[in-house]
Amino acid sequence: MPAIAVIGGQWGDEGKGKIVDFMAQDADIVVRYAGGGNAGHSVENESGKFALRTIPCGMVNSHTKLSIIGRGTVPELGIVANELAALEARGIDITRLRIDESAHLVMPWHIAEDRLEEEKKRKSNNSIGTTGNGIGPCYADKIRRVGFRAGDLLDFPTFYENFRQRFRERAAFLTRNYRSHFRKCNSCDI
Repeated sequence: MPAIAVIGGQWGDEGKGKIVDFMAQDADIVVRYAGGGNAGHSVENESGKFALRTIPCGMVNSHTKLSIIGRGTVPELGIVANELAALEARGIDITRLRIDESAHLVMPWHIAEDRLEEEKKRKSNNSIGTTGNGIGPCYADKIRRVGFRAGDLLDFPTFYENFRQRFRERAAFLTRNYRSHFRKCNSCDI
């Protein structure tokens, strides 16, 4: 079975969404293989105009049978839920979406750490221009093998207990390392 990959070679804004939507007309499966909800992919087709941050662009193409958020992605479930609700409200069949059980999840502490670290770097003119969506810290947890994966939600009681423990640990870490930035961080929702 032939496969086609669309890979961005820049920082974004190359038009990947439009290309994937065009190519999805002939695809049974569209997989988003990496990245998180940093920006958006703009798509306009027979179904309308859409802006997607995490959901694969093939989802809005009626020819695509299955859209997958792959294991290399770092989805934030709030973004995914909002996108699915918006798509369903516009008549898109959202049952065609799958999330790989190995995809690491962006958690609230990832977003807080991302924004606090960016604020800290901004004060010393070392800002990297992060979007503050927790993507980098989530990937760091993935590499350290301490992150949560989508499959962890299948055993919700265990997930919840582990989440509470990890939340306490990360809150202590953030307080210890970024206390002076809490009130000064304009983009931090903490």
